[in-house]
Amino acid sequence: MWDKAERALRRDPLFKPLIKRIGPCALVPQQREPYEALVRAIAHQQVHGRAAEAMLNRLLALHPGDAFPPPRFVLDLPAEALRGCGFSGSKVAAIRDIAEKSVGGLVPTLEEAARLPDEALIERLVAIRGVGRWTVEMLLIFTLGRPDVLPVDDFGVREGWKILNKAETQPKPKELAVIGAAWAPWRSIAAWYLWRAADENKKVKAPAP
Repeated sequence: MWDKAERALRRDPLFKPLIKRIGPCALVPQQREPYEALVRAIAHQQVHGRAAEAMLNRLLALHPGDAFPPPRFVLDLPAEALRGCGFSGSKVAAIRDIAEKSVGGLVPTLEEAARLPDEALIERLVAIRGVGRWTVEMLLIFTLGRPDVLPVDDFGVREGWKILNKAETQPKPKELAVIGAAWAPWRSIAAWYLWRAADENKKVKAPAP
């Protein structure tokens, strides 16, 4: 799917051996409605992935059927029900605001979002409680499949760059933005490989069982 991106990034000596080790980019957009993607992103903020999925599964269990709970359903739930899923008070407030802004039309449908430029979508969605630039960048990459997004505030992306360069410290976000300009128009794929570099390093450091 990302053959052209991989060929372009292989010209960079930083990426060539990494791509050879990791293999083809396995980034496959989820094609979820932005409302659902944002709720899921809020669930995952500052908690382990398994804990986030457990909270989301409890939320799903409150809604009859297999569909993700729609905005009006979430708004009709008492805050205590959302807290009972494991969401913190700040997450409950953010999820309810996402639902409210979805009903009001600020959160676009998947079809509408596909027509909006990256920066326009970021500017629109950061008005929602608990949604920052990073959250929208994750939506752009993993839901909309935008190929040229570099989340410079992401710890894993900066850590991957540090590891590949054998640097002592991570680059500052503004530094990484300048460095990453060379990876356009495939910065999302570059970020994916930098995440893999960070993951590789975690495995190397993990103690033997």
